[in-house]
Amino acid sequence: MRNGFAALDNHGHLVPDAGVDTILTARMTHVYSVAGNRGLPGCLPLALHGVTSLLGPLRDPEYGGWFARLDNNDDRRKQAYLHAFISLAASSAVVAHVEGAQSLLDEALSVWERRFWSDEEGAFRDSFARDWSDEENYRGANANMHSVEACMAVADVTDNPVWRHRALRIVERFVHTYAKAMDYALPEHFDRNWKLLRNFNKNKPTDDLRPFGMTPGHFVEWSHLLLKLEAALLRTEGEAPSWLFDDAVGLFETGIRAGWERDGAPGILYTVDFSLKPVVHVRPHWCQAEALTAAAALLKRTGNARYEKWYRTIWDYVDMYMIDRNLGGWRQELDQNNRASEVVYAGKADLYHAWQATLAPLLPLAPSFATAVAALEG
Repeated sequence: MRNGFAALDNHGHLVPDAGVDTILTARMTHVYSVAGNRGLPGCLPLALHGVTSLLGPLRDPEYGGWFARLDNNDDRRKQAYLHAFISLAASSAVVAHVEGAQSLLDEALSVWERRFWSDEEGAFRDSFARDWSDEENYRGANANMHSVEACMAVADVTDNPVWRHRALRIVERFVHTYAKAMDYALPEHFDRNWKLLRNFNKNKPTDDLRPFGMTPGHFVEWSHLLLKLEAALLRTEGEAPSWLFDDAVGLFETGIRAGWERDGAPGILYTVDFSLKPVVHVRPHWCQAEALTAAAALLKRTGNARYEKWYRTIWDYVDMYMIDRNLGGWRQELDQNNRASEVVYAGKADLYHAWQATLAPLLPLAPSFATAVAALEG
């Protein structure tokens, strides 16, 4: 739609009163840039639409940075999660030679680095008021996890290793310090002094970005990011911490143990509490997609047939329950009986998670998606 991309209903139509969503715009810009580099017809014009939109009214012309939506004047806070995706989108668009992409990347990195990165903490701060005052008393795993992905992509595109080392610092804090101490169950919510907030959003267990408890789908997502970071460091510097692999294995094992078939039906559920007891039983599509990517990465890294078995098992589940053969695409969420539901997410999922799950097995662990696809097609 004009000025960006918006959410779709289950039939693939714009939802009523649809408004431009900046996160969706960034994700679609990334996906269509990579797909365009693969030679898929019609994708590069969509990537250009995304870049143009991100350089347009989605930006804050007064204070810098990006708004989450065009149609929300009540919440104009600037979010690290969003800015990570804009940096990822811009880097992928640069690789695809999309007009305006370099300008977008330069601006995105300036804001992301200057406003959100804390070198003292080795992590990204989560949000600020529109004018960059009122730093939120919160540090979150979700925004930093997606920042790891974006940092690796930016490092490849800019040939600047500082971004790769920032990714390593984030991983060292969230995984090698916090998750390892909890047998690779990764806590999500902290205050600005890094005190664990065990009851954060206890009254909002179905929040789509900051749910109460822990998220097994994130355990497996971190798992493949660690393997990619290990591969990226080996590729560019010839060495990587040995714990990256060990921690990746631990995260996958705990993610499967905590999330898969916990209530008698297949699928990875949304959240668990700190004793790994299920909290929200729905099966988001993205949890399955990230588990596929992690299983493929572990198989590639180890050659262990056990990971191939998990890869096939999860694909069988997706094929049987999640792929919507009547309306197209994947169902965004299923209930604990694997029927369509909308407890956490409504409508069609965007392409980001499913697209990358299908692409990952075709590519090396490093470099990152856009750079790897460009090398293949080149």
